[in-house]
Amino acid sequence: MKRQPLEPALAEIERQHLRRRRATVESYPQKASHTQVVVDGTRLVDFSSNDYLGLAAHPAIAAAMAECSARCGAGSGASHLISGHGREHAALEEELAAFTGRERALLFSTGYMANLGVVTALAGRGESVLLDRLSHASLIDAGLLSGARFRRYPHCDATAARRLLADGRPETAVLATDGVFSMDGDVAPLAELAEAARTHGAWLVVDDAHGIGVLGANGGGSLEAAGLDCEAVPVLVGTLGKALGSFGAFAAGSADLIEILIQRARSYIYTTALPQAVAAATRAALRIAREETWRRERVLALTARFRTAARETGVPLADSVTPIQPIPLGSAQAALAAQLSLREAGFWVVAIRSPTVPAGAERLRITLTAGHQESQIDALVESLGRACARAPAS
Repeated sequence: MKRQPLEPALAEIERQHLRRRRATVESYPQKASHTQVVVDGTRLVDFSSNDYLGLAAHPAIAAAMAECSARCGAGSGASHLISGHGREHAALEEELAAFTGRERALLFSTGYMANLGVVTALAGRGESVLLDRLSHASLIDAGLLSGARFRRYPHCDATAARRLLADGRPETAVLATDGVFSMDGDVAPLAELAEAARTHGAWLVVDDAHGIGVLGANGGGSLEAAGLDCEAVPVLVGTLGKALGSFGAFAAGSADLIEILIQRARSYIYTTALPQAVAAATRAALRIAREETWRRERVLALTARFRTAARETGVPLADSVTPIQPIPLGSAQAALAAQLSLREAGFWVVAIRSPTVPAGAERLRITLTAGHQESQIDALVESLGRACARAPAS
């Protein structure tokens, strides 16, 4: 077969306003409260970061990373099962297990790898994987790679999930969902899904990348907020690069679950371990997140302020009370126009387009952090009102 040229495919992506372009984003000096960035030489207020608690540039976390790097080196040198598993890794896993109220935790290099490892270790040929239709791409890819039959239920529809579980052809080994959905900011109906999974003997996997550190009385995430323990939700996946401001991910559950993942999860077994310096930084972040509860309280209060002001200004809102605030615009062209308008007004907000979200559901994705100021939010809403009014009709 003759190799096909790539130019026509790129031209078609461009024609549909779907071409992705990277921007080189640099942090502004520390006195700017870590909410300002420099993009192509222009200083902007960043409303696209997942650094919900404002920890990514915290000096104590940076110091922990630097100290450990000087002591242990910049890299781990091998996988966890060869010679790459160090004391900082072991200590962080113990602390994450305690933080999430589970017997054990296991570090992965990324959230993507954690979901691939968990789902493929628990489901295989002759079984099925059932996902929320808007689950993260990593869960979708995990379902496809598992070799199991891959099925999806309508977004946040626990009744539909229960119906598919009862179908039982083939038997569902894994029911998986985001805790907080990364593009919509809404929370899964976890209690109903937990009951359905228990009734039909399926593993319930909750990817709480955007809930850990933000939701719950102690920052334990969407499971804590829903009052669900390890028995109700046996598999928890969390990331370290969002509210905890570091990098990497983990899975947490029973001792037997973690042991099975160590034996079967290919994305854990066959990759280099995180640098110990990253683990040390995450341990510092976890301590700060537990002690400085005002960070969680502030980001949620700022979220409420944003939503109130947006409603008063006529900015369209989605059904989200988390720091993820989508502004639905209905087309890639409208989303890009709104992004450009906000950039000209001094704000860094990125348009989200297909295939990240379904065609016709294009949007701006605004995220709030504990480092934002009330005046920045008020100015953003004012500019949003103008940007939405000028956006081309979908």
